[in-house]
Order: sequence, then structure tokens, then C-alpha cells
Amino acid sequence: MDKDRIEGAAKEFGGKVQGAVGDAVGSPGNSAEGRVREAEGTAQNLYGQGKDAVRDAAGEASRYASDVYENAGAYAHEGSRAVRQSVQERPISALLIAGIIGFALGLSLRNRD
Repeated sequence: MDKDRIEGAAKEFGGKVQGAVGDAVGSPGNSAEGRVREAEGTAQNLYGQGKDAVRDAAGEASRYASDVYENAGAYAHEGSRAVRQSVQERPISALLIAGIIGFALGLSLRNRD
């Protein structure tokens, strides 16, 4: 948990108390000051939550990238096995798909000039 969340929650609570006391004793200055302090605490708490969310997302992305890096060989092997099996089961379809891909690549390279 981020320190901004803790400080923000404490400031928000203190502002609520100060605003309630100001309302109870009829002090508009204390009441307004408490509301401002409460709003500052809420904003600081939200800022801390945002930082936590970014930190969590970065950690998750790092774990995902590490998994891909560690298992890239296995993923490539599994993919090539699936392609090989598909070609063996349907050779005509595979030949047509390869021809279409080759034709599209040829067109794209021809239009580069």
C-alpha cells in the first residue's frame, strides 16, 4: 500500500472530524477548513491508488514478459508442431494458403518502388 493512500485516508478522516465538530459548535471556519482538508485527503488517497495500480500493472507486464522469454522455445516448438500436423492433414489447403501468402507478399514488394 502506498504512503499517499495512508496519509490521504488519515487526512480525509481528520477533515471529516474537523468538519463535523465545526458544524456541531457552529464554527463555519472550522467546518469549511475540515471540508477542504477532507477533499485534499481524498485526492491524495486517489493519487496513491493510481500509483498502486500502475505499479501492479507494471509488475504483471514484467511477469508476462518473463514467462514469454523463458518459454519462447517451447511456444515456437508447439507452433511448428501444430503447423506440421495441419499441413500433413490438409496438404491442398496448406498449399493454397502458402500460395496466397506468397502472392500477397509479391504484390506488396512490387508496389514498394
